[in-house]
Amino acid sequence: MILLRVIGILTAIVLALHAGIAFYGDLVRPNFHAGDLFSGEIPPDKAKLAASGVLTSVSWDGDLLANYAAAVAADILHRPSTEAVGRAGENKAAQSAVVAALKVSPIRPALWLTLGTLQAQTGQAATPVVKMSYLTGSVPIDVAFSRVRTVTSSAAATDDEIKLLAQSDIRSALANRSRYEPLLIAAYVQATPQGKSLLLETTKAADPKFNEILRRY
Repeated sequence: MILLRVIGILTAIVLALHAGIAFYGDLVRPNFHAGDLFSGEIPPDKAKLAASGVLTSVSWDGDLLANYAAAVAADILHRPSTEAVGRAGENKAAQSAVVAALKVSPIRPALWLTLGTLQAQTGQAATPVVKMSYLTGSVPIDVAFSRVRTVTSSAAATDDEIKLLAQSDIRSALANRSRYEPLLIAAYVQATPQGKSLLLETTKAADPKFNEILRRY
């Protein structure tokens, strides 16, 4: 009988702790999603991130972990350290936060792209991660264009499967050409030789006039 009471008390304590952590997580969860990183939204300041950062080490809330990871990544991409060593450390910490979130909640294409963007920034092989951003679901146009930029400026443009998948992103950007034309040109200028070939091949079929414009750069 005593054993049952002890088990009951311990169970109640665990449930109370779980409820408390969930409630606190709702309060401190950053209102920032991975997609916001690619649409130009400014991330929360470091002070606001600190509160949610404490909780991420004990939480299994996929939304909390994903939002926190996206905010941390956006913070270093928008406000990078002025020192090379500092930038490397911040990038590594952001990658760790993103990986932790994806382990709990992997069906997040924009977060996979976030990880790929961080990896590409430090010269890491981002191809497998970028591929996951395609395989885990659809994304808004802003994210799709950012994915084009990541693919065409990295070794991902040499992967045959990614090249096929990236064509749909390029066509989506061309469908909104008035908005994305200067950005596509900038992406072409910054692209690797394989990335340039991908952009030229896709635009030749989808928009020959724009293809002629690209060839001038």
